[in-house]
Amino acid sequence: MPLTVSKAELLVDGDDEHFRQAIHDALSFSARLQEIRNRLGETIGLTGPAYSILIAIEHLSAGGGEVGISRLGEHLHLSGAFVTIEVNKLVKEGLVGKAPHPEDGRRVVLTVTRKALLLLEELAPTQRPINDAIFDRLTAKQFRQFAEIMASLVGGTEEALALLHLQAEQRRRRA
Repeated sequence: MPLTVSKAELLVDGDDEHFRQAIHDALSFSARLQEIRNRLGETIGLTGPAYSILIAIEHLSAGGGEVGISRLGEHLHLSGAFVTIEVNKLVKEGLVGKAPHPEDGRRVVLTVTRKALLLLEELAPTQRPINDAIFDRLTAKQFRQFAEIMASLVGGTEEALALLHLQAEQRRRRA
């Protein structure tokens, strides 16, 4: 079987078996996290993506500063177009307020409504033990390392996607 990586840091004794297992574990973890997110969202009548966006608006707002579509998209690693569609659904449900930016009329400022805060308060007793169970096996130090690694890997996946698009374009040109 040909190697699936060439970086020495990803090989153990010249073999990529541990790398491939790590990818399979990451895919399983990601799929389960998405399922958990979807179910938590369902608990308060939202889709998984809408739930993530609502939580992100609340957390970013609590951290200070204005929350707009661009900031939200960057925070969640989602496109502005997707965020806009989901935010508009949340506005229609009365969960998010959307006002023109005071200095730039092309931008908007997003806030969570009282209705949304009540839903999130209602969800917290369900959410806490779920999140605790997910990360139960990590020490505080391991969790900080995990968070740093995940943030770093997101950048790598963006580069990998750009490389895949470039390779696909090169194949099309050769064909």
